[in-house]
Amino acid sequence: MSESLLDRFRKGAEKAAAQATAFAHTSANKLASESKGFAQGFSLPGEAEKAANILESFLANPDDPQSALNAVPKAVLQRARGLAVFQVIKAGFIFSGKAGSGLVIARLPDGSWSAPSCIATGGIGWGLQAGADVTDFVIVLNSEDAVRAFSIGGNVTIGGNVSASAGPIGTGGSVLASLAHPAPMFSYSKSKGLFAGLSLEGTVLIERKDANRDFYGSPVPAKDILTGRVPPPEVASRMYEIIEAAEGLDETGLPAEAYIPEGGAAPAAPGGQTVFDAGH
Repeated sequence: MSESLLDRFRKGAEKAAAQATAFAHTSANKLASESKGFAQGFSLPGEAEKAANILESFLANPDDPQSALNAVPKAVLQRARGLAVFQVIKAGFIFSGKAGSGLVIARLPDGSWSAPSCIATGGIGWGLQAGADVTDFVIVLNSEDAVRAFSIGGNVTIGGNVSASAGPIGTGGSVLASLAHPAPMFSYSKSKGLFAGLSLEGTVLIERKDANRDFYGSPVPAKDILTGRVPPPEVASRMYEIIEAAEGLDETGLPAEAYIPEGGAAPAAPGGQTVFDAGH
């Protein structure tokens, strides 16, 4: 006997319900897993370890020189006056929330790196979205003014206090040409392990005075941390080692392959959405 239309409808509804339940469980498990790692980074030692992991994925690995073809260029890193490294988690359904934390370091006059100062960002929004997304960001500070914006305390607004553009990726002469007149900051982002080219326009980064105080033992201002008045802590040694290794990469024999964002603009994310767009 053939299956009735009602029976087929009921089975279809049951299948849809099962798929929705599976999606909800998957999203919840993903959020729980990623949030746990995110929360562990709130102290300065945790932020330093998280930053090391993020930089390891953005910078070239000397043991694999070919990785330089899909990494923040060595030339960009060597000319950097500072680095801001942070991770953002965005989650919700209809209403969404996003929060991020990380740290910033500055290049000292002797070429070494300063102790880290903790930073944070966040916001709420509205939109038809579900589940959780985690995005890693590296901002290369190309000028002393960009470093100073993080040093004076308070808030740094991307596109407000200081402008940013998407940074180049790869090797070769075109990378060097892009550094002739660079934007004050180059931004890089990765989602699910791939470069995402997401916009940071309108993002507000806030100095985490509480985290700095808890680690350094007194209310040390960001200016003192980023100008070398505070010695680099041992807990950040792995982060420094990853940066120094990438700066010393031997590019001999590597092909000149680079991606230079047109006009310095970040490529659009799928669906035209951006992370931390001020209007969302």
